[in-house]
Amino acid sequence: MVSYRDLINILRDLGLESYSRVLVHASLTAFDHVSGGARSLVGALLETCETVIMPSFTFSTLVVPPIGPPENGLVYAPGDHDNLDANIFSLNLPADEDLGPAPEVLRHHEHAGRSKHPILSFVGVNAAEALAAQTLEAPMAVIEWLADFDGDILLIGEGHRRNFSLHYAEKLIGRKQFTRWALTRGAVVECHGMPGCTRGFQSIAPRLDPISRRDNLDGAPFELIPLRDLLNVATGWLREDPTALLCTDEHCLCCSAVRADMQNRIPPSE
Repeated sequence: MVSYRDLINILRDLGLESYSRVLVHASLTAFDHVSGGARSLVGALLETCETVIMPSFTFSTLVVPPIGPPENGLVYAPGDHDNLDANIFSLNLPADEDLGPAPEVLRHHEHAGRSKHPILSFVGVNAAEALAAQTLEAPMAVIEWLADFDGDILLIGEGHRRNFSLHYAEKLIGRKQFTRWALTRGAVVECHGMPGCTRGFQSIAPRLDPISRRDNLDGAPFELIPLRDLLNVATGWLREDPTALLCTDEHCLCCSAVRADMQNRIPPSE
């Protein structure tokens, strides 16, 4: 079994220190051989780093209206029956299970806070300023804050399909964003600046090799990437190839909408 001390050692070997600020994505299976499971990982992260942030997304709050903006990457619902299973967002709503157990462990920490976005909330310790930066109009402000303060991205048992910060790179170069709707206690709210598909994100992996630090603990890969460097690599590639990071599924509504938007921006030839 992987021990708490093993986790501390690998985090420090990767380069994390007492002043580090880190956004962590950890898979469901990353804790199969960890003594203490996700609690041990969260404890090791808090012991090692100054600021620890994780996504605590709640896609169960999504509702789909009967009509909406065109080329918005979704099929609109003709009736309310498609929205009957939606959850009302609150700060106590559990994060989606496919994010793994760690965000819920961190959310229940006595010093943790959570941002208020009804779909794309983040949870963190010593992260009050970062979490407060996020709004309905700026769902990726947490990533912006981390970049401004030399933060890192830590992937544990995950590939870049979970690397949410790549969405911020897309936003920085002006890639089309989307509108979604979420159920809250007072009303259905409109959420702007929402990201699209992630199925093409893994294609960036070779380009990040020079700036990534990697290690392996009992079969679970750990990868640490400086966020500013990641954004520089990703935005440079996107400017060089506007189709970079898009998936190849011709039926993907989000990536098709991005391609159509790029095509519409090309000025007509004289």
